[in-house]
Amino acid sequence: MLIAENLSCGRHGQAVLKDVSLRLEPGEVLGVLGANGAGKSTLLATLAGELPPVSGSLTLHGQPLAQISAADQARCRAVLPQSPSLAFELGVRAVVGTGAYPFPEVSPRELDALLERTLALADASAFIARRYTALSGGEQQRVQFARVLTQALAARQSGEYRLLMLDEPTASLDPRHQLLLLEAVTTLARAEGLAVQVILHDVNLAAQWCDRLLLLADGHVTALGSPAQVLTATNLEAVYQINATIVPHPLAAGRQLVCFGDGGVTSISVS
Repeated sequence: MLIAENLSCGRHGQAVLKDVSLRLEPGEVLGVLGANGAGKSTLLATLAGELPPVSGSLTLHGQPLAQISAADQARCRAVLPQSPSLAFELGVRAVVGTGAYPFPEVSPRELDALLERTLALADASAFIARRYTALSGGEQQRVQFARVLTQALAARQSGEYRLLMLDEPTASLDPRHQLLLLEAVTTLARAEGLAVQVILHDVNLAAQWCDRLLLLADGHVTALGSPAQVLTATNLEAVYQINATIVPHPLAAGRQLVCFGDGGVTSISVS
């Protein structure tokens, strides 16, 4: 399990986020929320081993993450960055297949079956014969999602810890594919025991699909807990500097709907 204790993270030794303590649990979806510049992507990059911690402890299975080789990390965690890029003219199948690179033991037949599954989960099966660069931004995002699912699902050892880390995966997707992506993520967390960390800007998507939420502001953790515990008017107003009203979600029992605004210019997300 990946565990952070009193973690401070930043770039070039300068902390932008301090004193973060959390566990990324198997079978659970942890949503990370906060205003622009709150340190969400920096936290994900640190937890993924791409940035060194400024201070604090970050361990995987009790071993400091920095002491685990990149190859071994790649076998247990898959990362979808905020703006994935591809400089080569590759077919979609080849792009998705790169997710299996850390697993040379996967046979061609097994890989074919895995790619069929992950492309279907990402609703990208229709793109398999196309060139990646010929796709729209949203279509490319779905292909990249299939790639990280391939990496996360290629591990075959029973009970092996697998972590899926997603940085704003819904940003370029239409509402239908936002819901399909998050439904796939939560289903896989339950069925496959994946630990999932997902950064979202849509508070209502987070409220509907995440088991726990981490709310960041002013370089610190404002709240960590269930959506009901975290999504309070006080917390949201402190983080986003806008009035918030929380009501029961009309379509998702036990979940909340957050309405931002005070009767003037109001932004309401019902995704």
